Amino acid sequence: MALDTALQGKAYDPVTFEVDADRIGQYADAVHEDNPVHHDADAAKAAGFRDVVAPPMFAVVYSAPAMGPPIFEVIGEALPRMVHGGQEFVWGEPVCAGDTITTEAQVKEIYEKDGKGFYVFETVSKNQEGDEVVRATWTNIVRGV
Repeated sequence: MALDTALQGKAYDPVTFEVDADRIGQYADAVHEDNPVHHDADAAKAAGFRDVVAPPMFAVVYSAPAMGPPIFEVIGEALPRMVHGGQEFVWGEPVCAGDTITTEAQVKEIYEKDGKGFYVFETVSKNQEGDEVVRATWTNIVRGV
């Protein structure tokens, strides 16, 4: 069975996420990140940040809402057979409390290998100033295509 690659290259509507200090603190607590820059605005500013700064992997929090529509459209009914294949991130401007992050997702590649479907997505997240905060590649694998 050949994979349907018709959606390869499709871009999806951007999704916006408002970053606040409480959400950063909750995430930092969840991942046991106790550096004061993730919890205290004065400590963050003393370290050279604009405000409380998010840990780098907080990118998943603001990127995930943009990933939903492409995954559901492209992988669809095969979702129960999907496994996480990998993630890659290229970091830019730090994300701080008060930022508005806009993430756009695109289907970069769809291919088959050894009876598995590989679905590669890219997200680009920018802050309210238009500065790129992270560019991510998300690879999902579907068994039994």
